Amino acid sequence: MTATRPLAVIILAAGQGTRMKSAKHKVLHPVAGRPMLLHLLASVAELRPERQVVVVGAGREQVEAAVAGTGAVIAVQEQQQGTGHAVAQAHDALAGFAGDILILYGDVPLVRAETMRAMLDRLNMGDELRAVVLGFRPEDAGAYGRIITNGQGIIGKMVEYKDADAAERAVTLCNSGLMAVRSTDLFVLLDQIGNHNAAGEYYLPDIVMLPGAQSAVIETEAWEVAGVNSRQEQAMIEAAWQDRRRSEVMRDGVTLIAPETVFFAYDTQLGRDVLVEPNVVFGPGVKVADNAVIRAFSHLEGANIGQGAEIGPYARLRPGANIGAKAKVGNFVEIKKAELNEGAKVNHLSYIGDATIGAGANIGAGTITCNYDGFFKYRTEIGAGAFIGSNSALVAPVKIGAGAIVGAGSVVTREVEAESLCLVRPAQEGKPGWAARFRAGMQTRKAAK
Repeated sequence: MTATRPLAVIILAAGQGTRMKSAKHKVLHPVAGRPMLLHLLASVAELRPERQVVVVGAGREQVEAAVAGTGAVIAVQEQQQGTGHAVAQAHDALAGFAGDILILYGDVPLVRAETMRAMLDRLNMGDELRAVVLGFRPEDAGAYGRIITNGQGIIGKMVEYKDADAAERAVTLCNSGLMAVRSTDLFVLLDQIGNHNAAGEYYLPDIVMLPGAQSAVIETEAWEVAGVNSRQEQAMIEAAWQDRRRSEVMRDGVTLIAPETVFFAYDTQLGRDVLVEPNVVFGPGVKVADNAVIRAFSHLEGANIGQGAEIGPYARLRPGANIGAKAKVGNFVEIKKAELNEGAKVNHLSYIGDATIGAGANIGAGTITCNYDGFFKYRTEIGAGAFIGSNSALVAPVKIGAGAIVGAGSVVTREVEAESLCLVRPAQEGKPGWAARFRAGMQTRKAAK
């Protein structure tokens, strides 16, 4: 990056979002498990801006809550009078700032920090540019505004589709709306634009066409500047993000058996030689160490998976699940806020919540930790090498000592000492011939009806 001037960022988020048909603000709808606006702010943070301003209209309270702690401040556009008018609302928040200003959109979440840097670099190449506009060439230019250049990246004209003639609409270079401008120019230029256009609005791109210095365009790929105005477009952005993430993890040494069926969150971390089988969903907060195996139809969120561990198939790991090296969580097992130490096994049809499972312990099929009494949560502690028989209920708070064995079907309510056997079941009683007599009697009753 060559640009070293102070940086401020204006993010426009004042659109009504009516096509989303939602009480949630449009820019807070998620992509890969994170609100779109926070995707954008995370990329912005890499540039270490001095100031960040989010311009909102309706839904201010939602946006303020979402950006708390990010360093962004809120400016309000009370009336929707176009993008130029929206940017002008950031004037007071940027009072006294001297440097470069990036203008971004809260519903265009996938813009990379590298692209923002490229815009700033071009602005500061020394040829006294007024602005740098980010352009793209979509497969279908549709109703995007067009950019006409001199062939050397200098803009000759920018025109909204509604105001363009046939020749201008035939141009394939489109305006993303993203722009880099010097602080000394931006608000002076905004004061000079009018609203004499088909929509009667103040268009931000009009500052480029005011008499005076030249402006330039740099290009990026269409996916990076795709915006969200509807649920359908949100799904398209999600699909594009997932496709790229799948490619990234495979390049980094992860095997995806059926890539198109695996879904990642924005912060999923996978080590090398991890194997992910089909139909796996990673929610936020998942870290998977080298050589782990995530089998089909598993759902993970807020979980840490140790080296060489095996998860699933059909496993669910909820927040606070910490799975140690070479541990095993099998089919139809749910783990929540629990630690499985190295080599521990929970193979079948079990629920382990608010618990610590010692190294090498084995939890039999159908075992549950009874961790909630309707008011409070309690912990279960199972020592290293312990064996819990199938269909056992461990009523927390309770401790099972290292090496202890709990017989199948036990309901454990008190501490089990290390290396001891715990059996909680009635004595087995046998009645010879009873089954044959029972069947004969029932058949006679049935025949009598």
